[in-house]
Amino acid sequence: MVDKPGIVITGGSGRMGQMLIRTVLDSDKTRLVGVVERSGHAWVGQDVGEAMGGAAIGVTVTDDALKAFSKAQAVIDFTAPQATLEFAALAAQTQTVHVIGTTGMSEEQIARLEPAARDAVIVRAGNMSLGVNLLVQLTKKVAAALDEDFDIEVIEAHHHHKVDAPSGTALMLGEAAAEGRGVKLSDVSDSGRDGITGARKRGDIGFSAIRGGDIVGEHDVLFAAAGERIVLRHMATDRAIFARGALKAALWGQGKAAGQYDMLDVLGL
Repeated sequence: MVDKPGIVITGGSGRMGQMLIRTVLDSDKTRLVGVVERSGHAWVGQDVGEAMGGAAIGVTVTDDALKAFSKAQAVIDFTAPQATLEFAALAAQTQTVHVIGTTGMSEEQIARLEPAARDAVIVRAGNMSLGVNLLVQLTKKVAAALDEDFDIEVIEAHHHHKVDAPSGTALMLGEAAAEGRGVKLSDVSDSGRDGITGARKRGDIGFSAIRGGDIVGEHDVLFAAAGERIVLRHMATDRAIFARGALKAALWGQGKAAGQYDMLDVLGL
């Protein structure tokens, strides 16, 4: 393992991309060796420090992901599903640890990561924070302890820029609840209610999405029965928690066998 692993950030101009860049630069355990943007983007060819409005740091933004990955020990990727699939294939070529925080991936797209995982470490999670991953475990345990007299609702809130719903974290929580009950989420998921929908079906796991302002991320798991309610909640006030978790995953992945992992593996949960 390299003393200070080199990290590449994809989609560096985005809100999360810039947070990841700052987190890597502030870390004494890693070094920033590359930033990738799509071809034609205004940042390509610029020093990333200057592109972000500061001093030059000696790292030029590139649209050549394969070349950037070849110089790195890990790539941190919070982009879009199709871009992530393309980056996964390139990371497999260079055997670079691929940390995926991209949300909105379909089951089919997730399955397409499998070939890349034969040659490289992939750490993929809908949420990289310690608190959320603890919430996932708690949700599974509570769902296993309560029967279908308790309706389950996952309620999530995010900023108005977010493009996918339910959030990746909400789906993680729904999967945990379904696993606790011994069912498949795809068989019991209930989302997008509108109009005359009829009564709620016993045993369904519902999802509600709120979008507004600059909400970083809030998730409630509601267990509601006649006469009582249990609410498990996580509130994020700073997206730096996701960046720190992703960096932890990039470091954890060094020296691991090729394969697919998640934040529960990284955190030992």
